[in-house]
Amino acid sequence: MITKRIIPCLDVKDGRVVKGVNFDGLQDVSSPVELADFYSRNGADELVFYDITASSDGRKLFTDILRETARKVFIPLTVGGGINSLEDFDRVLKCGADKVSVNSGAIANPDLVEQAAKRYGSQCVVLSVDVKRVDGQFRVFAKGGRVDTGMEAISWIKRCADNGAGEIVVNSINTDGVKQGFDLPMLKAVCDAVSVPVIASGGAGCAADFVTLFQTIPEMDAGLAASIFHFGQVHIPELKEILAQKNIPVRR
Repeated sequence: MITKRIIPCLDVKDGRVVKGVNFDGLQDVSSPVELADFYSRNGADELVFYDITASSDGRKLFTDILRETARKVFIPLTVGGGINSLEDFDRVLKCGADKVSVNSGAIANPDLVEQAAKRYGSQCVVLSVDVKRVDGQFRVFAKGGRVDTGMEAISWIKRCADNGAGEIVVNSINTDGVKQGFDLPMLKAVCDAVSVPVIASGGAGCAADFVTLFQTIPEMDAGLAASIFHFGQVHIPELKEILAQKNIPVRR
């Protein structure tokens, strides 16, 4: 059985890692370079680096901090924020990213996923989707969760996977930072719709939430979280020990 990945997320704004609730009320956490180095040495399987205001600010991703972060990390690094073209993919990969995460850029240009997959390979292309329930529907949001696109999320995700996205990160805006558990119905719907790896994001509050995630949705590939790792509420080595005790395969 494929091991489940545990992935800390660094949401970076103005060169600092921040965290909020429901994508709002951001508070300062730490230096991305220091935090990335810590996670790289303490059991994280991969790391995600999001420049969370690049798209909404209409600017390029901060490459200087990315380069410094990439030099400290010896695990796979996925980078996103302000990715709108193949040139952005190229620039971020040259800064040390292993995979590139695209969200608003794919919404603005639906062909971007397919173009990037053909040039760099599907394994390099990660579709990140910010999803929120609106009138009983899973809806795609853009610009860091600020703009309702009106698109239904499951069909959008399936379309991008069919076009070459090699991995899907599903960010639940409803559960983000609330620490009441992952959005299992939403995640199950995504896993049922695609055959590529799916990463759950948004809502983890304790180790038990990861156990519930992987036991409820065995096909889920990874769990991503931020604040519970950043503030020491859950330590990755202990989390993996708990998962292993529940017969959930992890890399230790």
